[in-house]
Amino acid sequence: MTAASSPLLAVEGLRKHFPAARGGVVKALEDVSFTVPRRKIVGLVGESGSGKTTAGRCVLRLIEPTAGRVAFDGVELAGLGPRDMLALRRRMQIVFQDPFSSLNPRMTIAGILGEALDTHKLAKGAARRARIGELLELVGLHPDHARRYPHEFSGGQRQRIGIARALAVEPEFLVADEPVSALDVSVQAQVLNLLQELQKSLDLSMLFISHDLTVVEYLCDDMVVMYLGRVMERGPSRTIYARPRHPYTKALLATAPIPDPKAKRERVALLGDIPSPLNPPSGCVFRTRCPSAVAACAETVPPLLEVDGRWVACIRDGELNGPTAEPAVLVEATEAPRRPHP
Repeated sequence: MTAASSPLLAVEGLRKHFPAARGGVVKALEDVSFTVPRRKIVGLVGESGSGKTTAGRCVLRLIEPTAGRVAFDGVELAGLGPRDMLALRRRMQIVFQDPFSSLNPRMTIAGILGEALDTHKLAKGAARRARIGELLELVGLHPDHARRYPHEFSGGQRQRIGIARALAVEPEFLVADEPVSALDVSVQAQVLNLLQELQKSLDLSMLFISHDLTVVEYLCDDMVVMYLGRVMERGPSRTIYARPRHPYTKALLATAPIPDPKAKRERVALLGDIPSPLNPPSGCVFRTRCPSAVAACAETVPPLLEVDGRWVACIRDGELNGPTAEPAVLVEATEAPRRPHP
């Protein structure tokens, strides 16, 4: 595999355990694997507590993984020293969820954007001021806004500033951690469209974290559906959105609007609340809320198996998704032989 065809980011067997305050271990991530191809957007989707944000921060080494492998452009991040990580951080940046707390209220916008330029020694003086103006225009703001403070902007404008800060060092890869969840609905579409335009114009690769499967389908090329620290389903966004196979994916889609009024979607109700990662269920972690669970689901952790153009972790997949199963949206689909996840 050549460098151009290999994924920019490869995550294999990622685990993250946190010590609990009263003893025990919080298993935030268990055996999470996915890739982010070059110049593509991959969505991590799931409910709160599924481990999405933890995965994104482990990818950037903002927190250290307990086990597993994270490789960026072929370079494994584990064991890299501060100097090597600083050089690598110019190539990988993050847009935080909360535009209100992620910007220093005591700094002007020029100071916030200039801080990244100073850290990586990218521009000084007039060149620094010009670059700050370019960044603001890039995200749809005016260069004169550089003199203002964060409290003088709306939530949507602050998130644009957060995006500009991430782009200041010209990265190749962005982690966008629920970047629109704190915004008004009327502003969300504007920020999503901005991210889509920037990804195309700057040839960015992106890991987009969201609880909204509809947003992920709109923006992302591929999606990874997570539940309680594990991957339930992953594959092309349109394939999964059109015909979800895992019961959890079906449940997430059950409340999503369908643009075609003639299309039908299977209704799957989630039972109870998400369990605690301090004491996750045995076997399939989704079994305590799954309407299709059987006794065997408590005994075996289902491996990811390839079927119908995606990977699914469900021991009952063949029973629940046979050749006569109706697709969620009226599209054609063909069955493919299953093979173990590498």
